[in-house]
Amino acid sequence: MNIRNTIEAWLRPGEVGHAHCDLPCGVYDPAQARVEAESVRAIQERYQKAAEMKSGTESVEDYQSRCLGIKEERADLVKHHLWVLWTDYFKPNHLEQYPQLHELFWNATKEAGLAKKSQDPGQGQKLLDQIAEIDKIFWETKK
Repeated sequence: MNIRNTIEAWLRPGEVGHAHCDLPCGVYDPAQARVEAESVRAIQERYQKAAEMKSGTESVEDYQSRCLGIKEERADLVKHHLWVLWTDYFKPNHLEQYPQLHELFWNATKEAGLAKKSQDPGQGQKLLDQIAEIDKIFWETKK
């Protein structure tokens, strides 16, 4: 073994940690998912009103296409933030206290998946309602 390999082996960590960021900060809040879900719903509304909102040289179709791309990104971010809460914040004792948590997260992440496909603001509101339920439980666990 050469000196470089020896130094690299010596510097390599024995265990690798994983977190939603580079450092497990312990800062969690459903607000991140809610903000992205609000964006999803707002984009769904803008998509529906594209013909009325058209400005400049961009065609309605191009505007709607941009709406869809941004909405899909935001829906993926909703899922990401929900998964971080579910996998990193909530613990078995929370599930004992709130047995509906698993189904609530399941439904909310499924709703976020539907948001990627839907241009209906009513669907976006369903997603926000699911997140509001998670938010309520989250803050109850922080007391």
